[in-house]
Amino acid sequence: MGNREALLDAAKTCLRENGYDRTSVRDIATAAGVSMAAIGYHYGSREALLNKALFELLDAWGDSVGRALRPDADGSSKRHFEAMWESLIAEFTAHPDLWLASMELFMQARRNPELRDALAGGTAEGRRGMAAMLAGVPEDEVPEATLRSVGSVQLALMSGVMIQHLSDPAAAPTAAEVLEGLRGLADLAR
Repeated sequence: MGNREALLDAAKTCLRENGYDRTSVRDIATAAGVSMAAIGYHYGSREALLNKALFELLDAWGDSVGRALRPDADGSSKRHFEAMWESLIAEFTAHPDLWLASMELFMQARRNPELRDALAGGTAEGRRGMAAMLAGVPEDEVPEATLRSVGSVQLALMSGVMIQHLSDPAAAPTAAEVLEGLRGLADLAR
């Protein structure tokens, strides 16, 4: 493994252990076993390296969740939706470090137009992926209306539930409670 790859792996580890804001250049360089100057040489800045590391972690997570949530050929859409929420909440519980780092990245993006643009692209991919997963179609076949409605609302729900699990895990909703809440909201929307 070269210095570039070692730095990226070290940044992923540091993000999980320290979070975005508390990961220093020294932390990453020490974990990678390289000089601090190597970060500037290979990535330009600490932020550029951390952003790349976090985007890769989130992409890997999205890919694994997408594979895990594909419905069985004979599975009902209701059971598929329940399984998706159970899996999402299990991820929030198992990896709070990843989700906290992603929230810190959103805070950084408010002051960094380049990062904000990258996050907007990632959010659009997430919205499309969620809509495709729920509609049971390939991402390139998701109708724009489904993307803007189902994808956007699912992503908003997922983000809100994640924040609740980060801030107060004991009081955060279970998958069954999320589904019951959605039923209640659907009744109100009729």
